[in-house]
Amino acid sequence: MLEKNIQKAISEAFSELYSHELPSENVSLQPTRKEFEGNYTFVVFPYLKITKGKPEDSGAQIGEWLKTNTDFIEDFNVVKGFLNLEIADISWVQLLKDITSDDQFGKQSSNGQKVMVEFSSPNTNKPLHLGHLRNNFLGDSTARILAANGYEVKKVNLVNDRGVHICKSMLAYQKEGNGETPESAGMKGDHLIGKYYVLFDQMYKEEINTLVDQGMDPEKAKKEAASIQEAQEMLQKWESGDEETVALWEKMNNWVYEGFDKTYDTMGIHFDTMYKESNTYLLGKEVVDEGLQKGVFFKKDNGSVWVDLTDEGMDEKLVLRADGTAVYMTQDMGTCDMKHKDFPFDKSVFVVGNEQDYHFKVLFAIMKKLGRHYSDGLYHLSYGMVDLPTGKMKSREGTVVDADDLLQEMFNTAEQHTRELGKIEGMEESEAKGLYKMLGLGALKYFLLKVDPKKRMLFNPQESIEFQGHTGPFIQYTHARISAILRRAKSLEINTIFDIEKVGELNKREVDLIYQITEYSKALREAAKDYSPAIVAQYVYDLAKEYNGFYQEVPIFNEENKDKLAFRVALSSITASLIRESMDLLGIDVPERM
Repeated sequence: MLEKNIQKAISEAFSELYSHELPSENVSLQPTRKEFEGNYTFVVFPYLKITKGKPEDSGAQIGEWLKTNTDFIEDFNVVKGFLNLEIADISWVQLLKDITSDDQFGKQSSNGQKVMVEFSSPNTNKPLHLGHLRNNFLGDSTARILAANGYEVKKVNLVNDRGVHICKSMLAYQKEGNGETPESAGMKGDHLIGKYYVLFDQMYKEEINTLVDQGMDPEKAKKEAASIQEAQEMLQKWESGDEETVALWEKMNNWVYEGFDKTYDTMGIHFDTMYKESNTYLLGKEVVDEGLQKGVFFKKDNGSVWVDLTDEGMDEKLVLRADGTAVYMTQDMGTCDMKHKDFPFDKSVFVVGNEQDYHFKVLFAIMKKLGRHYSDGLYHLSYGMVDLPTGKMKSREGTVVDADDLLQEMFNTAEQHTRELGKIEGMEESEAKGLYKMLGLGALKYFLLKVDPKKRMLFNPQESIEFQGHTGPFIQYTHARISAILRRAKSLEINTIFDIEKVGELNKREVDLIYQITEYSKALREAAKDYSPAIVAQYVYDLAKEYNGFYQEVPIFNEENKDKLAFRVALSSITASLIRESMDLLGIDVPERM
């Protein structure tokens, strides 16, 4: 590609002008700033010891050599130590031809490496909420980006289906359920179980308040309250295999799974493997025994098992309670081994909120101490909280921002907005409904993915659905606009075959658009390296924005030069194709018409 040719030419210039071997891959180019003439900029400052000249003189020497010895550098200018290179129009035209004839453009062949991406990981005591949406979209998009970079990817969901928090819903249902089912309640299963989780919390708080009113210390009251003690007893019954407890657990969890499946389907999220913590927590206990034998773990007087990570800059960490029950760390150690046995990964990515940063730091350090060869490939894709304009989310009090409700609200808002703008004229009702869902889901996914995962963010539903600005619908609408242009070109029998010698002089907008197209591979690589869909989101927004600028200023169908007309249709076609591919990497569909 053009950038590699420029790097190679600069490397040759250094060899001839300064007798210095500068490997072409070490030549760094950046886009020329808008206020200067040029397309690519080479910064001379780091090489002044080699050129032994002033920045301006060195820049001019290299620029002159490039202009004389290559056919793709048409001109140059030097601003202080910045060498701005102007590429010949015919080179851009040739580049577009090369790209359009390469059906593998931007794609990477297999690199032979396996990566597992674990995301979603819901608890089976409540429905999915806004935070889960960011998690699911991040995990799904990261998996798609890694696959596009040549990795063999497995998407897994580790469901937290056991523990005292699950027993809380079970206990409340046992006491107050009266045989209620999702059918009799007219509710999705996950919502029904979530109702009992909230009910438990209300009962528990009342008990604490009563004990505190009787003079008990609040912290002690939290431990002594009858409900929490009963929930802990229920957990021990479950762990010992009590038939009645296990039957209730299975019934309630199955209701939740049915509810989750509907939500995942609406979101367009699918997994290759579903793991359940109920199947892994005992496995973790075997790892504890191994750690004790190896001297990596130690027992305290009360029988609890710990690991000392002070040498790694952390503290001591509990890996098994004194009563022999598992903690999260126990399960996670066992799950790491089980997952690697199932799918011998080179990398394993855990998509989990940043409140768990320390937990994963500890887990990875433990697996390294235990001598797991795969421990260097473990990576925590940590992400920030999602806030709404109305404040933070909580689940125990029933004030959580429910994922199903938010998805439906997005579809409704998309419908209202699209109708107001008259973008569904001539559409069948079923096609229009599909469009509302596509726009609503696209708006939500794009808004949550365009922000760097590490940053806490504010989700504004109204802003996300706008057809102008940094939004999913703006990009989706751009795709629909280009699709209309391509349909018109087809009806006029205009193809995308052109003679590069006959296209002639290019408009700056055309050059800028081709430049943006060439950046696709780089964006894809960086997004995989940083595990950041935000890089792809920014790329596709810039591409759509660049195309809109081209569309406003450059008449396509008024062009009399047939080769230039075919060139512009080809330019539109590859742009639409890259918008489609980039949005697909974010898990977003784009419409053919609006």
